[in-house]
Amino acid sequence: MIVIHSLHGGGAERVTVDLSEFWRARGYEVTVVTQAGPEHDAYQLHANVRREVLGTAGASGNKLKALYSNLRRLWRLRRLIRKYEPTIILGMMTTSSVLAILAARGLSCRVIATEHTHPPFQDLPSVWKKMRKKAYPQAYKVVALTSDTARWVKENIPGSQVCVIPNAVVWPLAQTDPVVEPPQRGTRRRLLAVGRLHSHKGFDLLLTAFASIQSYFPDWDLVILGEGSDRESLQAQVQQLGLDERVAMPGRVGNVGQWYQSSDLYVLSSRVEGLSNTLLESMASGLPVVAFDCDTGPREIVRHGIDGALVSPPEDVDALAAHLSDLMAHPDKRRMLAMRAVDVRDRFSSVRVMALWRQVFEGGNTPEQNKGSSSCAES
Repeated sequence: MIVIHSLHGGGAERVTVDLSEFWRARGYEVTVVTQAGPEHDAYQLHANVRREVLGTAGASGNKLKALYSNLRRLWRLRRLIRKYEPTIILGMMTTSSVLAILAARGLSCRVIATEHTHPPFQDLPSVWKKMRKKAYPQAYKVVALTSDTARWVKENIPGSQVCVIPNAVVWPLAQTDPVVEPPQRGTRRRLLAVGRLHSHKGFDLLLTAFASIQSYFPDWDLVILGEGSDRESLQAQVQQLGLDERVAMPGRVGNVGQWYQSSDLYVLSSRVEGLSNTLLESMASGLPVVAFDCDTGPREIVRHGIDGALVSPPEDVDALAAHLSDLMAHPDKRRMLAMRAVDVRDRFSSVRVMALWRQVFEGGNTPEQNKGSSSCAES
């Protein structure tokens, strides 16, 4: 049983769909439990994966309503656990993990919690932080995407049994709706960024960096794919910087693979990351990459100078502009990095990552974590 808030879009949501399909194909009975219904799903579950909807999504308004809402979520989830009697329950992200641990208390199943973002930078109410501290030591395992996040959990939530399992790279990418065809480029070059339009993704920094170098590279355009709450502010910044003719923001697309294939360079400007699916996808597509070396994530994927460039210090607009300029100006260097970027198809392959999950499911011993590799470590 996999518990997650919704399938409305995002890295953890897509991983839920991929994991459920993989395990169902290998003989597991899989139930995905969401709070929100399927009306706004961005991802489609496999026909043989059971879907249960708690119907408990939505803001709570005040503390009393929040308490009532969470008790209702726990009661409905516990009822489903009793009904299906899963051997393993996987909570996807912090709140779903905490709910799963509490709802399964006293029942004969293993509960695995997961952290998909780095906790110090998480937008999480204090009450959930306190609940996490009490709940995680009760979990069978706590799975982190990166070694840095695993270290944080170990140091800040004593008693947690921590394991590192990265996301698998999806290759080739499936096509879903909406399909937005990339414009024909002709002789123009394309710098691509993909992600939720949120301050964590640092697109404001990217726009400032691109504005500072765009006059030196008149044949390059920037495309930012994704949707989110910062769309209006980012569009206003585009206009303010005079980039209307050089920057496009088409929104969320279901054929992102075509956009990777039709671009020349990928950039990840995030202030905060877990383990970036878009970074893995772009490299698997044969794109050289430039990424901020933020606290977690990119450094466990990108091998600086081998398959991409890590920008330090994070959030430094001038440093980002310098690294972008270097690769935009040197096509031979881009080709060299791109040739090694595709190594992520093996380094983060489904076969390797699912073997780590199987070790956790079956309770086997796991090898020591090697930084940047797809191995699992108990901390």
